Amino acid sequence: MTTILILLAVLPLAGTVAAVLGAAARAAGYAAVAGAVAALALATYVLVRTTTEGPSQALAGFIYVDELSGFFLFTVALVVLLASLGSAAYLRVEEHTGTLSRFQVRLYFGFFGAFASLMLASLTTGNLGMLFVLIEASTLASAALVGLEARSTSLEAAWKYIIISSLGVTIALVGTLFLFYSATGLHLSANQGLTWPYLFHHAGALAPASLRLAFLLAVIGYGTKVGLAPMHTWLPDAHSEAPSPASAMLSAALLNTGMYAIIRFLALARVGLGDAYVQRVMLVFGFGSVIIGVLFMVHRGNFKRLFAYSSVEHMGIIAIALGFGGPLGMYGALLHTLNHAVGKSVLFISSGDVVLGYRTRDARRLHGLLGSLPLTGGVLLLGSLAILGSPPFGLFLSEFTIIRAGFASGSGWLPALLLLFLAIAFIAFARTTTGMVLGRADTSPQATYSGAERVLAVAPLVLGIGVLLLLGLWIPSGLNQAILASIGAAT
Repeated sequence: MTTILILLAVLPLAGTVAAVLGAAARAAGYAAVAGAVAALALATYVLVRTTTEGPSQALAGFIYVDELSGFFLFTVALVVLLASLGSAAYLRVEEHTGTLSRFQVRLYFGFFGAFASLMLASLTTGNLGMLFVLIEASTLASAALVGLEARSTSLEAAWKYIIISSLGVTIALVGTLFLFYSATGLHLSANQGLTWPYLFHHAGALAPASLRLAFLLAVIGYGTKVGLAPMHTWLPDAHSEAPSPASAMLSAALLNTGMYAIIRFLALARVGLGDAYVQRVMLVFGFGSVIIGVLFMVHRGNFKRLFAYSSVEHMGIIAIALGFGGPLGMYGALLHTLNHAVGKSVLFISSGDVVLGYRTRDARRLHGLLGSLPLTGGVLLLGSLAILGSPPFGLFLSEFTIIRAGFASGSGWLPALLLLFLAIAFIAFARTTTGMVLGRADTSPQATYSGAERVLAVAPLVLGIGVLLLLGLWIPSGLNQAILASIGAAT
């Protein structure tokens, strides 16, 4: 298993190696896709093995996977594959039209592979100190993608992203140190005091005062990476300025990696502090994020910023599900994590087709995409309905599960309030996307895919919509078993 986990983290570097060796967009893209396919295959194997056989540990806990990390590995690896397919097509057109230089293309694939590798690696360690190091390193790798186009707005977004995210992760480091301090009375070794399995086993004996502060700081710190309000301010700029496949990675993979770290701290806090404190913290940040996300979605402008604020809203929904607690809340949170990751990947990758064709991110200047770009317009419409929780897509099922968890927790007004904001989000989001897709096109697209690039561009869209439909109509027994096992590993 140790060899498999190392390979899983290293395989996305195939595109990085190709870029370093001087490959053009086509060759580097193919290498990235090949590495992503292999990584997803290994992640699927790890998910199945951890579900059936339980945790695996090596190197004194520096390498560790259990059912929860197996689930997140699968989710992130799936996003990496979708984004790699989109990148191979998108960057080829950008290179061909001269929008990006060959150096910028090589820079993209170099840091794209490093970004994916660091995220996967962060999910394969049981050491909370190493988790901090890997997540911080992923910030630096992904910042290069945000500022890739070297425009003033993209460079400003990259700088803002580095400053705010690094500050947030530093706060998470302080929380990790308080957690280590809370375990000093247990006579664990220095390494065991930072290793998840040992801490979880002794969570009931951790010092309550320092554990309470450790959890709050971890939610604030890693919540900055997740995009929880009010630490979300970097997210709309970074998501809107990065190349669209990189935006998919930021929204569907990076945010989930941060949420994984929060869940690890949350599991410790539930055992050591009880449910009440944990629920209050998660519900405050969750509803704050939903409110902020929905309010900013009302404005009709940059459609990639709209998708970014939608991510703030959905991360808030996951936080609320964790706050509702119980097996039903945890099940809804994990299912929503997977659904949102796929849905947001589809939206950002399809938005890349729009940017290539019309060289604008302003929704007010776009009409009739269903006629001018039939496949992209159709996927954008279906993806919008999916991300808004419409049946028969997977997000309807996960949001319904979360609402049920809210009522089951004994609080009727909180799930009712969540339903109200979901309705407002539906109206605001659909108003923008339907305005883009329907109607009569004013102009024809400038750049389109051709040949093999068209296949690579279509593949993640069709695959993503297919997964969302599948998860809305039927949850495979293997996936259901994996989610249930993940709940057991985190509670």
